[in-house]
Amino acid sequence: MPRKRPLYRIRRSGIQGRGIFATRRIRRGQRIIEYAGERVSTAEGDRRYQDHKMRRHHTFLFTLDDDTVIDGNRQGNDARYINHSCDPNCEAVTVGKKIFIYAKNNIQPGVELAYDYKYEWSNDKNDVDLYKCECGSRKCRGTIMKPKRKRRRKR
Repeated sequence: MPRKRPLYRIRRSGIQGRGIFATRRIRRGQRIIEYAGERVSTAEGDRRYQDHKMRRHHTFLFTLDDDTVIDGNRQGNDARYINHSCDPNCEAVTVGKKIFIYAKNNIQPGVELAYDYKYEWSNDKNDVDLYKCECGSRKCRGTIMKPKRKRRRKR
């Protein structure tokens, strides 16, 4: 029985560092990969990667719940190379105590896979500078932070 060609490959990305690119058509709703890595407390994740000391954001942490993050840099897999986009073709879905990346729409071979990181805002005024987005999308909001809710006008 012939082996299936891999679903993706890792190569240099125009968004950031390395990225994951489809090698064959991926159908909308298809599970692509689990985001794997060492499970640690949120406090331990913060200790390991102190963005303000590094003066840039570059971690492979994925929030699983209020108390736990997955550190893809330790015991991780290829999912850690999926970049952020403000107009993503993938989405991260929590299933029990696991996170999976699914295709939001049909993805053609050669297209980079990306999902919206949607980081939570802190009270730090440096968030925008520290978490800049360079996805290049026409819908780029300039940050990888979660979109702020628009306030409704009172009538």
